[in-house]
Amino acid sequence: MPTSKLFNPSTSALFTDLYQLTMSQAYYAEGMTDEAVFELSFRQMPEERNYIVASGLDDVLTYLENLQFTDDDLDWLQASSRFSSAFLQQLRNFRFKGDVFAVPEGTIVFPNEPLIQVRASMPQAQLVETFLLNQVHFQSVAASKAARVVIAADGRTVVDFGSRRSHGTDAALKAARASYLIGAAGTSNVAAAKHYDIPAFGTMAHSYIEAHRDEFSAFKAFSREFPETTLLVDTYDTLEGVRRVIKLAERLGKDFQIRAIRLDSGNLDELAKESRRLLDAAGLQGVKIFVSSGLDEHKIARLVEAGAPIGGFGVGTAMGVSRDVPDIDFAYKLVAYADQPRMKLSSSKLTLPGPKQVFRFHKDDGMMRDIIATTSERFDGEPLLQPVMRGGTRLPAGTVSLKDARAHAVSQLYSLPPAFRRLKPADEPYPVAVSAALQKCTADLQRQLLDNAMY
Repeated sequence: MPTSKLFNPSTSALFTDLYQLTMSQAYYAEGMTDEAVFELSFRQMPEERNYIVASGLDDVLTYLENLQFTDDDLDWLQASSRFSSAFLQQLRNFRFKGDVFAVPEGTIVFPNEPLIQVRASMPQAQLVETFLLNQVHFQSVAASKAARVVIAADGRTVVDFGSRRSHGTDAALKAARASYLIGAAGTSNVAAAKHYDIPAFGTMAHSYIEAHRDEFSAFKAFSREFPETTLLVDTYDTLEGVRRVIKLAERLGKDFQIRAIRLDSGNLDELAKESRRLLDAAGLQGVKIFVSSGLDEHKIARLVEAGAPIGGFGVGTAMGVSRDVPDIDFAYKLVAYADQPRMKLSSSKLTLPGPKQVFRFHKDDGMMRDIIATTSERFDGEPLLQPVMRGGTRLPAGTVSLKDARAHAVSQLYSLPPAFRRLKPADEPYPVAVSAALQKCTADLQRQLLDNAMY
């Protein structure tokens, strides 16, 4: 029985939906290769969210820079007997040569605001839809969830612990990056730490304690190898575990360098308070308390509000899979072709036509508002979409380090008015207006399309 080969979808031109390829062949056959403009946005804000954090742009640009069909890809497509020889030759020479505009990674965005705008020949712009949606959707979902956890922690350390229950290896890596982007301190995933150059965090598992003759022996042995580690104290009895850490400190004296204990079960508020009392009484005020165990932003907020003396949180499944909002209705829609605006009239899925810009206004009282406008309009507000790729080559705005993107993301998050930053739904949605010119363009095109539909 053959074993499956390790497959990296991020480097495969075949990571696309079949209809992207069939449409592309039809475009080429019809000579429809004029410039198309597609925009990626989402239609509705989930009830459990007040904002979305744009993420995934770096992967999008890397994909577009390197997109090509290998001989193996073309052989498989030819063997499928679906495609013409002329189209397969087009794919053999395929390279993305379009322009891309985008909001910087970490930017806070709202419904109907374009996160990414692609301008390329129709077949090129169409073909990349699946990958762009896949990457921007998941990473924006993950970053938005992580933002809430960071806000709830109120300055305390947050670490991504979600890899083991993430929906696949790519999701685990991207969730680690997305959480770091918006303010988490790092991840337990070593591959993510290496690949993205972000801090790696790790303690020990209960199995390590269980494998030893007793808990104290385990603590002593592990601290010998890793003197500044965090010790897991709840394998048998949490408070007895804390007392054994104190015993270790007494034995080691000035050589004791343990930085923290970790609580992974029970009433974390009560256990953290009693653990702190024991540690302080033993003169171990420098030993911090780190907790995990099914945490999400709401549980963290309750611990913080209760005054639990906790210095950091390891957050796994709830953040890694964004349990409460695992998906958002992102879409990649044609808004112009051959210099003419295009729009969709489907019920509940009407789109705004033409290439657009988003302007953000910051008021003196800390409030904010946005205007979605045509690209020909100018307002005093901050234009959010920037040119990040021209002719298939990255521009400086598309070559931003994760460190700089993180600084932008955190600044964006804390510049939001408090009503939108809090965990519960805001009383009123964030104000986003459509400019008069864009409203007129929409109404005119809608009438034109409806008139044409009658004939």
